[in-house]
Amino acid sequence: MPKVAYSEEDRQRVRQQLVRTALELMAKQGIRHTTVEQVYKSAGISRTFFYTFFPTKEDLIVEAIYLQQPRVLEYARSLLEDPALTWREAVRQFLYSCCYGEQYGIAVLTIEEQQLLFRHLTPESYRNFRRKQFLLFRDLLAAFGIQPDKERVDMLTNLSITAMLLRRAVPSTLPLLVPEAADATVRFQIDSITRYLEAMRAEHPLG
Repeated sequence: MPKVAYSEEDRQRVRQQLVRTALELMAKQGIRHTTVEQVYKSAGISRTFFYTFFPTKEDLIVEAIYLQQPRVLEYARSLLEDPALTWREAVRQFLYSCCYGEQYGIAVLTIEEQQLLFRHLTPESYRNFRRKQFLLFRDLLAAFGIQPDKERVDMLTNLSITAMLLRRAVPSTLPLLVPEAADATVRFQIDSITRYLEAMRAEHPLG
C-alpha cells in the first residue's frame, strides 16, 4: 500500500511534483483542460494515491496558484530591475504577461473557472485564498514603489484581474463584446492601469 511504500519524505516530494506539474499544465492549456489524470500520470502514481494528497481537483488548483504567487512577484521584480526597461515599460510588460499568461507560463483563471473553484472552497479556504491574494498584490504595489495601503491594494487587484478576465472572456463568456477589438481593449486597459499606478507612485511613493 502507498502508505507503507512511501516515506513521509517521498510523499512530500510526490506532492510537490503534483503541484508543479499542475501549474505547468494550467499555464499552458488552462485550468479547464488540465485533468487530474494528466497530473497523476506525470508523477507515475495511481489515481487512488493522488487522492490521498488532494481530495478534489480544486484543492490541487488552489495549491498550484499558491505556488505561482511568489513566482509572479519575482517576475515583476526582475522586470523592474531590468536596466533596459523604464518603470513604465516594466509595469506594462508585467500586466501584459499576466493577461496573456499562456505565452509566459502564468496560469490565470477564467470567469467560469473562478466560479467553479470558489463553489468548492470551504469558508476557511476562501478566507485563506483571499488573504494570500491580498498579500500578493500588496507586495506587487511595494515592488512598483507605491505605498500599499488596503484601498490601493484592492484597486490594483480589481483592475488587474478585470483585464485578465476580459481577455479570456471574449467571445465565449461575453459574446456581445466585439472579438476583433479584444486585444486593443486589453492594451487600453493595461495603459490605463499603468498610468493609474504611475500617478499613485508620484503621490504615494514607498518611503
